[in-house]
Amino acid sequence: MELIYQFVRIVPSLPFLASIPIGLGLFILPKSTRSLRRIWATTSISSLGIAMLISLNIFWQQITGNSIYRCLWSWIFNKNITFEVGFLIDPLTSIMLVSITTVGVLVMIHSDSYMSHDQGYVRFFAYLSLPTASMPGSVPSPNSIQIYIFWELVGMCSHPLIGFRFTRPSAANARQKASITNRVGDFGLLLGISGFYRITGSSESEASFKRFNELLANNEVTSWFATPCALSLFLGPVAKSAQFPLHVWLPDATEGPTPISAPIHAATTVAAGIFLVARPFPLFQVSPSVMGVISWIGAITALLGATIALAQKDLKKGLAYPTTSQSGYMMLAPGIGSYRAGSFHPITHAHSKASSSLGSGSVIHSMEPIVGYCPDKSQNMAFMGGLRKYMPITGTTLLPGTLSLCGIPPLACFWSKDEIPADSWLYLPTLGWIAWVTAGPTAFHMFRIYFLTFEGDFRANLSRDSVSVSSASTWGKVASEESDKGKIESVSQLVENEVASKESSKSLEMIQKFSEKKNPVLSFSPREKKKMYPKESDNTMLFPLLILTLPTSFIGFIGAPLSQGQKGSDLSSHWLDPSFNHSHEVISENWSQFLSNAITSVSTAFSGMFIAFISYGPIPSFSRKLQEEFEPSSEKFSNPFFYFIYNWSYFRGYIDGYYDVIFVKGIRTLAKFSSFFDEWVIDGVVNGVGISAPSGGEGVRYAEGGRVSSYLFGLIFGTILLLFIVFLIW
Repeated sequence: MELIYQFVRIVPSLPFLASIPIGLGLFILPKSTRSLRRIWATTSISSLGIAMLISLNIFWQQITGNSIYRCLWSWIFNKNITFEVGFLIDPLTSIMLVSITTVGVLVMIHSDSYMSHDQGYVRFFAYLSLPTASMPGSVPSPNSIQIYIFWELVGMCSHPLIGFRFTRPSAANARQKASITNRVGDFGLLLGISGFYRITGSSESEASFKRFNELLANNEVTSWFATPCALSLFLGPVAKSAQFPLHVWLPDATEGPTPISAPIHAATTVAAGIFLVARPFPLFQVSPSVMGVISWIGAITALLGATIALAQKDLKKGLAYPTTSQSGYMMLAPGIGSYRAGSFHPITHAHSKASSSLGSGSVIHSMEPIVGYCPDKSQNMAFMGGLRKYMPITGTTLLPGTLSLCGIPPLACFWSKDEIPADSWLYLPTLGWIAWVTAGPTAFHMFRIYFLTFEGDFRANLSRDSVSVSSASTWGKVASEESDKGKIESVSQLVENEVASKESSKSLEMIQKFSEKKNPVLSFSPREKKKMYPKESDNTMLFPLLILTLPTSFIGFIGAPLSQGQKGSDLSSHWLDPSFNHSHEVISENWSQFLSNAITSVSTAFSGMFIAFISYGPIPSFSRKLQEEFEPSSEKFSNPFFYFIYNWSYFRGYIDGYYDVIFVKGIRTLAKFSSFFDEWVIDGVVNGVGISAPSGGEGVRYAEGGRVSSYLFGLIFGTILLLFIVFLIW
């Protein structure tokens, strides 16, 4: 075995070990730990950087050697059960490790500046190290039980990041929503793992695949049991990768600090769901019905995410729905048998999504000192516009990520995304139509965000006196409780708020000093009406954006067909082959066929971009009040169909409302009924028996007269009555 493969166990260990002293320090010596904030940040970044170098070396060894390595050692000994742990290195493992660690390092560097004004700076790095340790532990796992252990760690470590602003009700609710939704998927995953262990008698991946195929060939396993097991196993990826109908947690996960959107949406949580479909793919492939469910779930998710995103006004939530759409593409690919595209698209999407997420973080970071430190304004695209003039580097680096997510050649996502609609047409024309139609709304929405943010005039100064906002601040304190107090002009208004707590005041003073240091031209006087404009972010935040433009632009070329007429000649077609045989794989044969297949989806994407340009570009084709753009009204649309589409998007497909009525209010109603039944029926019977004992004894006492003849009469009458009742029954 190559020596470098022995170091794969270090990849998840280093970031995990880096988080331990930070967490212990915050519990034992909180003040001293917070005073060493830069040391802890450097430790976290350095540990993950070393893990990234090891991952890159393993990736290079896999490209040059293309060999699969396994290392197992026994953990549990039993007469009937022997459980082994270890690691498995194959092309899928190596490229996933590179994607996770590279994105993680860049996110940490970006966060060093983004979170520098925050009191939870040290706690944030402790939390951020945990998902980047859990996911590299899950990827090389050689058996389903070890995957499940790290799978749970991925979710458990992501939820503190989602609810990082735990004093803000929306963040606490988002964390709870993500936790409950993922518990549904985790329960199904556990059932599926248990079911296949019952069938094959093994949890080791390759052994269980071979045993399962042998049992199917010999008709020793029935589809009535195998299919529910496969569907239960698939329920885990449905929740983790935000597939319909368990997709509702992903947009709300943006309640966490902006930099976490990159690892959660691209490199850890969502990627974990796609990975769990790619790794046990033979268990799904043998059942056409299961493959059909996977493909349709992916197609519905892609279409749903693309349509809901069309009218979102929040910058972070607007970028979250394209993630839902792209994860639907990733799930559609293995469902139609296109394993290579399904394994390749998460890699290209991870870097493009990270570029967009960190770019939005740079925008929000620059908007906060101007419009106020509350998400309703700093993330609202109605207050942005024209930022390319003030933030040229952020605008320039965000454009390749936007184009890549739209599937525009020759950027990264083009080489993986556009193969999926082509293969969908061959599998089922209906799925091909859905995949093709989805490309248009995705491109429209991404460029709608870009134009509203970076083109036109800067609208925050125009909207400052006319827009009223009542929202919780970053630390959970209500910025204004009445509509006439809802105008937030600057941070000084929050500082002067008399209802703010001492802790919040200290935090705001810290932010004010930081903002004045970063942007000395900004004035925070509450009486000064001077117009304020954003400034470009510092070099620490811009460095990851510049680095991400490289993989966003060039990583997709590993999937390009390199030679004319040779089937499977591109690198990824043979290098990303799974370690098992799959006969239904569809691979584009050459340049001409590849490009001809891509013309349809690319043309649709360009159509969406063109509509976004004429609607929101630098020179819109028709004039309108921008405020009306973010407020659905039937007066805006003469056509009821467009009014329905707008409301469908604005209200997120009404799905959250239905879930609230069915599950939240339904469970509360059931709980109230159960409480009533328990109090008045269960407790009523018990209390009634207790009360009847003394009352019955009291009544019998008054019936005692002391005459034997009366007692005999009662005894005889009661006996006859009982005999009569028995006679009637028989």
